[in-house]
Amino acid sequence: MHQHHTSNSCYLCPLCDAPLPLKPTTKSYICQNNHHFDLAKQGYLNLLPVQHKRSGEPGDSKQMMQARREFLEAGYYQPMAKAAAMIIEASQPTQLLDIGCGEGYYSRKIEAHCSNLMMLHGVDIAKFAIRAAAQKQANARFIVASSNRLPYADQYFDFVLRVFAPSNNDELRRVLKPSGLLLTVTPGPRHLWQLKEFIYAEVQEHALESVVPQGFKRIDTQRIRYTISPNPQQRMALLQMTPFAWRANENVRQAMKDAEHLDIETDFMLTLAIKTAD
Repeated sequence: MHQHHTSNSCYLCPLCDAPLPLKPTTKSYICQNNHHFDLAKQGYLNLLPVQHKRSGEPGDSKQMMQARREFLEAGYYQPMAKAAAMIIEASQPTQLLDIGCGEGYYSRKIEAHCSNLMMLHGVDIAKFAIRAAAQKQANARFIVASSNRLPYADQYFDFVLRVFAPSNNDELRRVLKPSGLLLTVTPGPRHLWQLKEFIYAEVQEHALESVVPQGFKRIDTQRIRYTISPNPQQRMALLQMTPFAWRANENVRQAMKDAEHLDIETDFMLTLAIKTAD
């Protein structure tokens, strides 16, 4: 179990798990064992120690981030983002963590839609994504770290948002306050059906059941569905964002690009759950 934090910091040292406070009048975070982490000039903190990196640049590739950015900025997932923001607004959290936040698209939508004063935090393993997020949203706090080892103090957050991102249940529970809330966005049964039709001989609907992690109890589920008509470039960008992109060979990609007009269903499951007592 991590040490309980008595310092003024929400962060834990990724090297020794000690509280990681900001040294007064500096931009350096230093723990009691003298491990230093400096705020980057863009305003984010890199708390991914070199020895925890499995690759030179973990997370999504730059090309993938670029594709995702263009697709999201075109507004195709805006209705889902707005629905998520409304659920968050209703529960009025003070500290919110966007896990696997990428370039902070959802964090910015939350800030735009929610009037209550909350501190937004975002974590992602991809440094260039976090750098971009920090540059676009100066009053949120972004860090580079792995969701398997969140360098945040125990029970710091009252709300965690997880949009299509992997996470570690024990870590989710640890960083959430008692009765903290978790909002998970997962693909619904018909999500991107028409893209899948190019790839699979027979597309299977996956179950409507949205999964609530162990140690949480479902409060509410919303299903959001609508149709989008992205242009050929945007379709390719959308494909890049899917877990099934690797199955699309060159012929399939060409056919997707060449389709004159393509209406694609989106289908999102928004599941709100509450952390239960141990």
